[in-house]
Formats: sequence, structure tokens, C-alpha cells
Amino acid sequence: MDRMNSLRGFLKAWGWDEWANGLTDQKAGVTAPSVQLPCPKTTDCIDLVPAEDLSLGAIPLIDAIRARKSHRSFSGASLTLEELSFLLWAAQGICGTSEDGIGTLRTVPSGGGRHAFETYLAVNRVQGLAAGVYRYMPVDHKLCTLQIDSGIAKRVAAASRKNSFVGEGAVVFVWTVIPYRGEWRYGAVAHKMLAIDAGHVCQNLYLACTAVGAGACAVGAYSQGKMDELLGVDGESEFTIYVAPVGKIE
Repeated sequence: MDRMNSLRGFLKAWGWDEWANGLTDQKAGVTAPSVQLPCPKTTDCIDLVPAEDLSLGAIPLIDAIRARKSHRSFSGASLTLEELSFLLWAAQGICGTSEDGIGTLRTVPSGGGRHAFETYLAVNRVQGLAAGVYRYMPVDHKLCTLQIDSGIAKRVAAASRKNSFVGEGAVVFVWTVIPYRGEWRYGAVAHKMLAIDAGHVCQNLYLACTAVGAGACAVGAYSQGKMDELLGVDGESEFTIYVAPVGKIE
């Protein structure tokens, strides 16, 4: 029980007085970390359908909330590029910048506008995209090609422990977290906020999937090392925090 109590500590709001009276990198004048990782110069960037041109997803919110549930069984149908564009925008799309100019305003809330997540995609069946690993560039609303791999479905399933259905999705959303984006402003308090923010992101994905006849299932049980390796992240300054396969449903 003592160990459980110690692990629960980051969920509690004890740290705010310390934060108010302490010195963070922001207060010390350290430059804010970038709001998105750059796309490697050796890779291709793929244009997505701009948010203002999206023509799908227009259902009453109350219907989306009522129908929202986890789906672990998907049809063999592919997602269109417009559907994927809509899902990415709904989960992490940018609507503007914060008043201080160092954060972003997105379709989901985040403490201090820090938005510490990066969205990776293990693409299996998306029209116009080769199977492989991509990363969403929210500022540019583009996809960055990281790996072309016809065997990506098996690899992502293998990295998901016994959740074999993960590899059956048309695309698997894998969010990583860059903790320093939050720590820069909030120090140790950031970790509680990052855990909360992850839920905001995935819930928007659920609702957006419901609006286009697709389903998703949030997964927290994955192999940390295997999933980080699949994405090519270092597992320290950036690491996987949440996984959600997405596919069309019957």
C-alpha cells in the first residue's frame, strides 16, 4: 500500500504552491520548446485536406456522444484521406495561437496551451497512403513520412501485447509525449496535467470517429520499448503514452 500511495502522488494537486513560489525554465527566461517536431529533410510531407474544406463529420453532437463506444472489431474497408484528415484535425488540429504567442490553441484543451503530444500513425489501409509510419504536423496540417513498411500491421500488433486487434485497424493512432513542453512552464506539476490532457485528445478522436462511421479503442497496455522502437523515439525525452486503433465498422 505504501508503494501504491507513492505512485499516486503525481495525481494529487500538492505541487501548485511549490510551483507558484519556485523557479521554472519559463520564469528563468529559457526559450520555450517547439510546438511540433520538425519533419526530417530526407522525407516527404503529404498534404492533408484543409480543415476549412472538410465536408464530413456534420452530425449532432448529442448523437455522437450517445453512440460513442470502444470498438475492437473493424471491417476491411479503408479510410479515405479526407476521413483521416478530419480525425487528425479533430484530435490535435490548430485553431490559433495563445495570447503569449508561445503556445497553440487546438481542438482539445491543454494546460497552458502546452500540447505536449506528437501524433504518429501506423497506416494499414488509408486510400492514397502506402502502409507505414507517419507523423502529423499540426502547424502545417501535413503528414511526415517516416517509414514505408508493408508489414506495419503485424509490427504494431506485436508491440501491443495481447491486443492483437490493434493491428486490424485501418490506422493506429500512437501518441507520444514530450514532457519538457509541459515541464518548461509547470515543473513537476506538469505530469499530472499531461495525464489529463491525454484523455482530452483521445475523447475527441472517439467522437470524430463516430461522426464518420468509424470506431476506435483506447489502449494503455502496450510494450513501452517495442512501441517506442517502432516509432523511432528515444524513450526518454519522447515516449509513447497512448494508442488507439481506428477502422470502419459494420
